[in-house]
Amino acid sequence: MDIKVSQIANLPSRFGKFKVKAFKEGDKEHLVIFKEPLAEIPIVRVHSECLTGDAIGSLKCDCRDQLEYALEMAEKTNGMVIYLRQEGRNIGLLNKINAYALQDKGYDTIEANHQLGFKADERTYEIVTFILHHFGIKKIQLLTNNPRKIKSISDVEILKRIPIIIKPNKFNEEYLHTKKEKMGHMLEE
Repeated sequence: MDIKVSQIANLPSRFGKFKVKAFKEGDKEHLVIFKEPLAEIPIVRVHSECLTGDAIGSLKCDCRDQLEYALEMAEKTNGMVIYLRQEGRNIGLLNKINAYALQDKGYDTIEANHQLGFKADERTYEIVTFILHHFGIKKIQLLTNNPRKIKSISDVEILKRIPIIIKPNKFNEEYLHTKKEKMGHMLEE
């Protein structure tokens, strides 16, 4: 795996004073946001990019709420957010918008991806292990609802899973139901 790694820079934000480091994997550039000194067993959130949610505040998903919760948690606990550039469960922005159009016609998020010729979830997480090893992290507390993330992280011990419980709204209730029922997401504490 040929990965380029940036220097560490300061990132003051409305969530706290963080450090950031970028990792370039092929054509994808991932960002690690962390609070120093990192906790001995840090709380880590692996967050996949969602431009419509993270940046624009779309109510169709819970991505922005999860990201903000994770950044607040990283600030409070000297933790880390690994921001992976895999838009739309790694189908890209154009296909994600096409999936949104299919959802507007009644398909759920998984059915829409299938209609476009994709698996329900195309994301990969190999880079996460590389990043954690880069920081010398051997044990984490993983902030996630996604059982696939738990299974995909190797060579790092996950001591605890911490759920992210976000109150649904009228625009994302069906989306969250689909994540729970069809993808096994653990949406309760």
